[in-house]
Amino acid sequence: MLINDHFQNFKVYGLPKAQLVIADIPYNVGKNAYGSNPSWYIDGDNKNGQSKLAGTDFFDTDKDFKPAEFMHFCSKMLRKEPKETGTAPCMIVFCEFEQQFYLIELAKKYGINNYINLVFRKNFSAQVLKANMRVVGNAEYALLLYREKLPKFNNHGKMIFNVMDWVKDSNSEKIHPTQKPVNLLKTLIQIFTDEGDVVIDPVAGSGSTLVAALECNRKAYGFEIKKDFYAAANEWVTRTEAQGMLFKDPRRGGCRKEQVSLL
Repeated sequence: MLINDHFQNFKVYGLPKAQLVIADIPYNVGKNAYGSNPSWYIDGDNKNGQSKLAGTDFFDTDKDFKPAEFMHFCSKMLRKEPKETGTAPCMIVFCEFEQQFYLIELAKKYGINNYINLVFRKNFSAQVLKANMRVVGNAEYALLLYREKLPKFNNHGKMIFNVMDWVKDSNSEKIHPTQKPVNLLKTLIQIFTDEGDVVIDPVAGSGSTLVAALECNRKAYGFEIKKDFYAAANEWVTRTEAQGMLFKDPRRGGCRKEQVSLL
């Protein structure tokens, strides 16, 4: 279920509590948003000169994003801390490197006292500005946040590292400029939730989190305030829901056969 509204209005919709809240929040990089995106140049090639996207923002709503309100929402929408071990909920927030430190302290104000840094390692770099003049980044960052008890953790006997390979997503629809790969999201969802658990994305963008959750037989809810993104994302999510029976494979936790394995 994808809702064309701000996540602050969650009470209106009576959503169930989440086992996992997962979100890619605005990085607030301002007018140089496309500085880490080939779209800065015409046809993605610096030999062609700058495109109309050079020196522009991704979204006109980034400046309106209030991290404290976001964290308040997450603290309210996560399931209560259970008495038993091995079932606690958590949240995963994709963020800019320096945002991590602010978010860690902000989460503590809402009773989310613990964290694990996550690093996603790419075999490419999108940092196109002066890329031939400096060391360029090939990583994205996220925080795994939880209250006190360690989150539900489905490692199936495997060791899972906090540095993970970034799984490219060449088959999915491209709706949003900061869209995260479905297969990467499916990996995270499989680790920290079980079939039938609730996954919520407060800033859904392309809807890829909801698609990933549905393909893994989880219950998916999200909010997207921008009408254009919502329309395209909702069509993708609705189609995924309609095809849900085709995606299920009981041998693989309800995910489609092309799912990536746990790290």
